[in-house]
Amino acid sequence: MNPSASGWINKFGHLVDNESLPYPDFDSLYKDLKEHGFIYGVHLSIPSFIEVEHTLSEDEIAKINLLTALYFTYTFEKGKTDFTHFVDTVFAYYQSLDVGRISFLNKILTGSKTESQLEKLIDSRIYLSGNTFNRAFGNSLTNSLLYVDVLIFIIYLRGEIDMKQHAQLLEYVTINIAYHALNSKEEHENDAKLIQLLGSSLSFVDLDKAKFDGSYLDLLDQNFNAFEKDYFLDMACLTIWEDKSLDFTESDYIFGLGKDLGKAENEVRIELDFVMDFFEKNREKIAYLNDKNLAVQFYEGMSKNVSKLILRNSKRLKKELAESRELVTLLSKSTVKDLSAEEKKKVQNQLLDIFKSIPSLAIFMLPGGAVLLPIFIKLIPKLLPSAFDDNRIEEN
Repeated sequence: MNPSASGWINKFGHLVDNESLPYPDFDSLYKDLKEHGFIYGVHLSIPSFIEVEHTLSEDEIAKINLLTALYFTYTFEKGKTDFTHFVDTVFAYYQSLDVGRISFLNKILTGSKTESQLEKLIDSRIYLSGNTFNRAFGNSLTNSLLYVDVLIFIIYLRGEIDMKQHAQLLEYVTINIAYHALNSKEEHENDAKLIQLLGSSLSFVDLDKAKFDGSYLDLLDQNFNAFEKDYFLDMACLTIWEDKSLDFTESDYIFGLGKDLGKAENEVRIELDFVMDFFEKNREKIAYLNDKNLAVQFYEGMSKNVSKLILRNSKRLKKELAESRELVTLLSKSTVKDLSAEEKKKVQNQLLDIFKSIPSLAIFMLPGGAVLLPIFIKLIPKLLPSAFDDNRIEEN
């Protein structure tokens, strides 16, 4: 399954139709989503029952986990029915929530098929900053509050209360919990980054107008179900995890919040241990915990996205390269000695001609796109016949 290509939702439907339910209840789904980072707003891995051919990017992982969460939430609430009915329900849900936006051009390109439009709509929920140039170069943030969509979906399916009003309430309490958890401890740079990321992910609350006082605590007793209270506790644990120990003020806050949420002390300790262990194991994979400068982040983002595009178009690239004998000769020569300025120019021009024939590699045609050529050259050994790379090790 390739979440960056059209038809991935239909493919997901085929997978779940042919798979026995991997989750017996909502609690098991929640735990698995937490293991994959989805609950914490970081996107590291996907459920094991979904097979993919390529390494997934952060946004692709987010798409799969969001759809997984929505689908199994639907089955727990309504029972397993025709997948088409689920797609229609989710699409209607997002339309009534009025947060996912599909551009007029995308509507024209995707047509009237609900699955295709839902793919674009989910795409619009994943990204925070969203022009195509930024996305292509890995320079967009991924929504860290996507799980709120799932909690609101439960309300939508049950039809119990005003959905939009409850969505505002959920975000308001979530951002207040994070804010007060942060202020209960000595602030670190990563804490500020987390709050900034959460704030930029708000869809229903204006951060500039939100009140950060103790009044949110009065809302906890009667306004939220058990699933929502679990989420609030995890978000509080997420905010105070970093220093790996609880001083008096932090302990007072987190256990006090746990009591307000109806949690026993041992339940709070279990969640604290879980979040600390999760972030210690995955520290290097989580973007906002890394102190890399913007230039390094930008280059790494470009490299990941270009690698993804090239490797997923490898069959077409091999065909194009096979038809360009001079280019292949020059590329094979470059593995053993430096090319002359004239030869490098030939390589660049002929590669750009090839990229013109493959639409998904159009980023090379953008102004400044030629700076990506070194990244492409790094990947050449994976595309050329093994005779051109004596040190190539085939991966099983």
